[in-house]
Amino acid sequence: MQFGVFTVGDVTVDPTTGREPTEHERIKAMVTIALKAEEVGLDVFATGEHHNPPFVPSSPTTMLGWIAARTERLLLSTSTTLITTNDPVKIAEDYAMLQHLADGRVDLMMGRGNTGPVYPWFGQDIRNGIPLAIENYDLLRRLWREDVVDWKGRFRTPLQSFTSTPRPLDGVPPFVWHGSIRSPEIAEQAAYYGDGFFANHIFWPSEHTQRMVALYRQRYAHYGHGSADQAIVGLGGQVFMRRNSQDAVREFRPYFDNAPVYGHGPSLEEFTAQTPLTVGSPQQVIDRTLGFRDYVGDYQRQLFLMDHAGLPLKTVLEQLDLLGEEVVPVLRKEFESLRPAHVPTAPTHESLHAAARDTANRDAVARDAADRAGTEEG
Repeated sequence: MQFGVFTVGDVTVDPTTGREPTEHERIKAMVTIALKAEEVGLDVFATGEHHNPPFVPSSPTTMLGWIAARTERLLLSTSTTLITTNDPVKIAEDYAMLQHLADGRVDLMMGRGNTGPVYPWFGQDIRNGIPLAIENYDLLRRLWREDVVDWKGRFRTPLQSFTSTPRPLDGVPPFVWHGSIRSPEIAEQAAYYGDGFFANHIFWPSEHTQRMVALYRQRYAHYGHGSADQAIVGLGGQVFMRRNSQDAVREFRPYFDNAPVYGHGPSLEEFTAQTPLTVGSPQQVIDRTLGFRDYVGDYQRQLFLMDHAGLPLKTVLEQLDLLGEEVVPVLRKEFESLRPAHVPTAPTHESLHAAARDTANRDAVARDAADRAGTEEG
């Protein structure tokens, strides 16, 4: 199972000091967080994509390319790549280039985004969000899998004899997750292609996440990719830890109360009771996270949001120390002991490349057998 962190890259005032970081400071902090993630033994760093204040990660591939050059093992991903407002041709080229630079340590998560104005900024209509996601992703898959593409659709100009460059590393496209909070159409899309489904799992009660994941698993099996429990599932989550749970609650409360996303609403106690947000000791985080399996089944990726709501970088790095040293080793051991042998681990470039080689070898053997049979009959 993969464990990691994701960031939305918000620039938020620290409510305890009144200080707001500059964009430069926030961008540099995100890089520091990624490097720390590798240092403490996490598997994945993922960044969002936003094109509006108060967010800064407008160019995920630029950031991930820089991080790739400074890391050796960390898997680099997105917590949203906007499939609706980005040109699928540019996505195909940008992420294939990143895949080469990072020696395959790349996957990405498709999403529609949650900011309405971004659509007209990029020449689209939010009312076409779902159709855009479906059409653009279908084209992206073809661009990565076909050397020459002829294509005509509804939302962009046609392509004639087009080749996306560079081609995916080793002929294997990056693995794709489809991220969604509330859209069953996206769960259906992920299942149709046999891709991963990532449930944001932060703002909604467990019953909602359970229904979305169950739908994806059911449809994954329907399309013949494997049994329902072999579907590739990822979950988000947010935690804040101190060794003493009372200290964690006391320290995190002002950040929660003033957070742009969930502040000024339900109390911290209500929110932690009703959603996966966990504020407490490392053991409480372990227990809560292990409980996710009870309602989504065995899953392959767990990403934590650690740097939201104005938390200073020093505090985030302390959180990552606790996560990497005390929480993830226990989670990794426990989840692995519970995972049945037939349930796959999260795909990587290495595993996908090996599977492609195996398929090619089987096809070659089958062709040779057919040729020999034809020769004997002749």
